Amino acid sequence: MNLELLEKLKQITPEEQQILDGCGGIEKGRYTDQADFTIVSKKMLEKGKLVDIRTHTRFIEFPRHKHDYIEIIYMCSGKTVHWINGETKVVLEAGDLLFLNQHAFHAIEAADWGDIAINFIVLPEFFDVAYAMLEGENPLRNFIVNALCQNTGQADYLHFMVADILPVQNLIENLIWALWENSDSVGKILSTTMGLLFLNLLHYTDKIVQNCENQRENKLVMAALRLIEEDYQNANLTDLAKQMEEPLYSYSRIIRKKTGAAFKELLLRKRMDKAEQLLIETRLSVSDIILAVGYDNTSYFYRVFRERYGMSPREYRERRTENVKTTFTE
Repeated sequence: MNLELLEKLKQITPEEQQILDGCGGIEKGRYTDQADFTIVSKKMLEKGKLVDIRTHTRFIEFPRHKHDYIEIIYMCSGKTVHWINGETKVVLEAGDLLFLNQHAFHAIEAADWGDIAINFIVLPEFFDVAYAMLEGENPLRNFIVNALCQNTGQADYLHFMVADILPVQNLIENLIWALWENSDSVGKILSTTMGLLFLNLLHYTDKIVQNCENQRENKLVMAALRLIEEDYQNANLTDLAKQMEEPLYSYSRIIRKKTGAAFKELLLRKRMDKAEQLLIETRLSVSDIILAVGYDNTSYFYRVFRERYGMSPREYRERRTENVKTTFTE
């Protein structure tokens, strides 16, 4: 991490100074007005803000609590020890990211001088803003975010061990700088940077350490969704099942249970979305687009495209082109 930024983050906060002066422990009133110690966003965010940061309070154990927002913890230096729901121990090392579910209880052992962690306070709707500025539907992204927002027991936390992934580290540092400076134009910078961070993290779901009843199932689903995103032309569940050492029938059942759709349907959606994009944004022939999205059966492609869009690919392209011309002439 940039040394200038790290020096800023190391500065003793007023709360930490009180702790060092022996004036008591964590003041719950700073964080909540609720009896069960739910840290509330209205205490942590200025009105109208969807995201902000604070340095983690050192020199004292932070007691068991939960949040009414998604918390993302980034370990700048040193390490911190976290207990999730009173039983799961997670050690964050420098460069690690910890995404905490809104409904998970969380306690942190006392951190020392050099243990610098940043807490991102993120309202779920902030992700909607970030995604709107980037690409469209992404089942893998949706699966991860839903797991962090919903009280389903699917994911109490996601621990990304990404210290060696330079693009991820750079994006996190950019987020911290932007929030620290708090300029008037920071909104679009934050939305775009957070969106880019998520897009990068989606390529590294193999770096996730997760401990919950459904850890194995979640890992299998994320591997399938990542395959669809990264290699939709050739994605094959049979080959992936062999690679993941999971019976094909079982793998298919898990994907449907977790996503509400079969692997074949998820792959079809991705291919149709890509075909639509190529029809609108390129001059490729329909036959070339069919090959580009992974089909060699032209008749099948035409049938499923018409079922989805109610017209042929050629008609769809002509109609969208005409709509664009009309928009520019009005």
